[in-house]
Amino acid sequence: MMEERKKRILMVEDELGFSKVLEQWLQLHGFEVHAEATGQGALGCALDYQPDVVLLDLKLPDMSGYDVCRNLRQQFSPWELPVVMLTALDSPADQLRGFAHGADAYLTKPVDFSELLKTIAMITGEAATL
Repeated sequence: MMEERKKRILMVEDELGFSKVLEQWLQLHGFEVHAEATGQGALGCALDYQPDVVLLDLKLPDMSGYDVCRNLRQQFSPWELPVVMLTALDSPADQLRGFAHGADAYLTKPVDFSELLKTIAMITGEAATL
């Protein structure tokens, strides 16, 4: 019997403390996680790592998360690579801008971990273990 491959998450977050906590939490819930701290790093690894979903902060040191999402959309359709924006920017204008740049979901910090898990399950089409 073949073992099912873990869902791969590309996490793009420049705040190291939050990144480590989120990475460990996702791993505890059965995901394989690759973390990048820059937009360029994320764009470079998206093809090689072949993630099932991207968790994307908007405030990155080298470029905005909006630009990262737009660039990902030039390479991947939403069905090939869903993008969840995960950010402290919580205004309706920020959310609309995120969706306009190709985000599939928009969640704000502080993170509601159960909501994040449900969102990942929904956009990848799989039930999550809560």
